[in-house]
Amino acid sequence: MIGSRGRVTGTIGPGLIGEVLLAVRGGTEAFYAYPANGEERFEQGTQVLVVDFEEPRTVYVERWQPLGR
Repeated sequence: MIGSRGRVTGTIGPGLIGEVLLAVRGGTEAFYAYPANGEERFEQGTQVLVVDFEEPRTVYVERWQPLGR
């Protein structure tokens, strides 16, 4: 899961259990999500990068930054 790019479907932020959709095994699956730094907030539709993963379905994310910008 680490290195995957996803889209926020449930607001992620301090004190919130958010949700992201990630491409998995040819489909799309939802994962619980938390901000990697603990302080950021990501609204629905924000593209994020998975930087850590805990079994079975929890990811830690940061804002997606396209290369070259």
